[in-house]
Amino acid sequence: MKTKNKNSDKNKYRICSAAVFILCILLLIFLEANKYKYSYITGILVRSAIYALVAVSMNLVTGFTGLFSLGQAGFMAIGAYTVGILTIPVAQRPAVYYMNGISPVIEKMYMPFWAAIIAGGIFAAFCAALIGIPVLRLKSDYLAIATLGFSEIIRAFIASPQLNKITNGSYGLKNIPSFPNLYTIFGICAVCIALIVLLINSSYGRVFKAIREDETAAQAMGINLFKYKELSFVISSFFTGIGGGLLAMFMGSIDSKTFQIALTYDILLIVVLGGIGSVTGSILGAFLITSGREWLRFFDEPLTLAGINIPLFRAGFRMVIFSILLMAVVLFYRKGIMGTNEFSWEAVFNLFKKRNSAGAGSGRSDIQDNHSDDGVKRILNDREA
Repeated sequence: MKTKNKNSDKNKYRICSAAVFILCILLLIFLEANKYKYSYITGILVRSAIYALVAVSMNLVTGFTGLFSLGQAGFMAIGAYTVGILTIPVAQRPAVYYMNGISPVIEKMYMPFWAAIIAGGIFAAFCAALIGIPVLRLKSDYLAIATLGFSEIIRAFIASPQLNKITNGSYGLKNIPSFPNLYTIFGICAVCIALIVLLINSSYGRVFKAIREDETAAQAMGINLFKYKELSFVISSFFTGIGGGLLAMFMGSIDSKTFQIALTYDILLIVVLGGIGSVTGSILGAFLITSGREWLRFFDEPLTLAGINIPLFRAGFRMVIFSILLMAVVLFYRKGIMGTNEFSWEAVFNLFKKRNSAGAGSGRSDIQDNHSDDGVKRILNDREA
């Protein structure tokens, strides 16, 4: 009977997963067919998907390996500029590099968007490998400060006059082609997140978690700490670079100010709010924070009631409300919305079962108390025996 119940539950969970997947596909089809009419909602969802990918990649190194890295904005900038330089149509480049000219090295260099995105991820991973050699020997706050410093160095290097003919300096890049359709960007994000999940559930993922739990014990078991820290850091930067490339294609134009420290803090906020060590938490946090900021915009507009102007409703008040809501969530969910857990249909159904049983069993509390006392006595007697 138990085996039959388990099989029926698994089938039920699969049906629920298939239903959610079909609903997502139908939503994408609807938005793709009406992307001009619902461009605002589409933009929020696309940005949320990109931030979800970057947050999951940050969670790989922070939540699953235990390395407090704050260099995401820098690696996103590398991926974004790589994609921008390689995908701008050759005929439009003189209009982009009109101030300082363009380097002959990249003047005719062109790649399709999918190849440019992979190249952006590889270049970000290569830079991470070089940065990781001196940085990953640090721990805790020192590692965070070092990676944050390197992120700012990368941003300053991109905007430097010496690279004007490649990155266009402070003028940034424009005319970056967008995606052919919504399926492409959501498909890329889904595939990348799936690859990260497979890595976390592999033997490498177990090594990352062992390092997170206790570095000394992991080293005593023969684990090469620097090797696996470097591997986690490089893989995380690879997917972060892909996220930066996707963001460049979504925005259409970028400059060095796009990748300031505030962007890293936004990604860190998503990871913390969703749950450090939870992939589904990072995805959920990305959609909640990105959409929440947009849906609260009406607080930035002046409000007049019965001829009286409400002074609180003005530009910037939206972020005050948003911060208060975040503080409330953190107070009630100190480990984030998901903590270290992942979403499962079993937990959802068990939650509803507990609520139903609590409501149905409210009139039988005395009987349950007597049975619970007998149960406790029975457990104690079994232990003594």
